Amino acid sequence: MKKLLPFLILVSNFIFAQMPNISNVWLNNSKPYIGTIGNKNQEIKLKINISEQDKKKDQEYFVSGYSLVDKVYSNFEGKLKITKYKDSKNKGVIYGEYELAEENKGQHSGIFTGKFIYSFKWNKTSEKVENQKIEFTGQWKSYDGKLNYKTHIKNQ
Repeated sequence: MKKLLPFLILVSNFIFAQMPNISNVWLNNSKPYIGTIGNKNQEIKLKINISEQDKKKDQEYFVSGYSLVDKVYSNFEGKLKITKYKDSKNKGVIYGEYELAEENKGQHSGIFTGKFIYSFKWNKTSEKVENQKIEFTGQWKSYDGKLNYKTHIKNQ
């Protein structure tokens, strides 16, 4: 019985462990993410204005904001889903998937899908996250299916 109790405590910690709420990370300090879209590497800006952790699925985040390519501005809503987390002494890496659906306003509206990587360093002295890098790699596909472009977007 004495050996069973510590094991049960350890198991319950894993069962009830929650992902910390990192919804503010996706806001990128109120700065847009910048990257490229398409074969001609056209500039794209992606700004997340709202980010909320799902209360039932704590590894998913609901986000909304806007995308800007040339002068085409589109609002979007979607989710980010954490699929894997690696942690070492002073560095962490979070892997995940995303889907961001733009409002349907014609031929230049669609859905962003792909994978993201969020890496950071932990400063033990200041107890703060430093050197955050967030990269979204995937594609954008128009709702009518006629346009399909690769995307690569990252924080500044």
